[in-house]
Amino acid sequence: MDYIILDIEFNGRKFASEHPMEVIEIGAVRLDASLRPVDEFTSLIRPVYFATLNSFIKKKTGIPQEEIDIAPRFPKVISAFRRWLDQSPDDVLLLTWGGEDMKRIIQDTRMHKMDDTYWMKAPYYDLLKGLLRARGLKNDVSVEGAMELLGLESAGSAHRALGDARMTSDIFRALFGELDLDQVKYYKDTFSNARERKTVKIAIKAILSQKIVPTWELVVEHYFAGKVPLDDPRKAEELQRYFDAELEKMPAPGAFPSRPAPANPKTEG
Repeated sequence: MDYIILDIEFNGRKFASEHPMEVIEIGAVRLDASLRPVDEFTSLIRPVYFATLNSFIKKKTGIPQEEIDIAPRFPKVISAFRRWLDQSPDDVLLLTWGGEDMKRIIQDTRMHKMDDTYWMKAPYYDLLKGLLRARGLKNDVSVEGAMELLGLESAGSAHRALGDARMTSDIFRALFGELDLDQVKYYKDTFSNARERKTVKIAIKAILSQKIVPTWELVVEHYFAGKVPLDDPRKAEELQRYFDAELEKMPAPGAFPSRPAPANPKTEG
């Protein structure tokens, strides 16, 4: 098996917009079964929206606007990347730092009306989660923070896709013996965000603290109504499933009366 360490950079915006953020750079390192780096892939991508990089992105990545202006579009780059991936003689396992990279690639694939089957079926391993499990850490760390934690020296440029992929591959090699590589993932569409899911957890704990049996209807009425739109049935269903799963983790509430929660419950954030 080959290990493909993948990293992307994407453009951003400083204001609310209906237009999506897009991948502007892909970088990847191929490691063989012995964890030796054998090949690399890198390309800039000219986005459809926000093609003029804002000052934050330019400062963070150091990507010159002139190079973005002449870069190929996403369909050409992702097709070249697929051909590069297919050069591995055996199966590949993608490794990412978090789940955002896979999400962005799939979103851009769909935006350009390309087939997303390969990416939906591609197994990937979240190395950030692997590090947290291996070292018993609770808070997320950056790639640079992980390098420092493991006593590794960086030879690449942070916040450029290939540089970050190289650093992530160094982390992978350093941690390899501590990782459970059976913890692979497959991309799954999500319709809620982390803040909304956190609100569900806060609501359950707050309602239980008042010796009331939590119900999804109470959570919606007192924690989401007028604050978070639930008109998308996929989001509502996803959050309700999350509510059910979180409720199962809580201590048994006992015989609490099923009475309304306070009209102005306190929430964090």
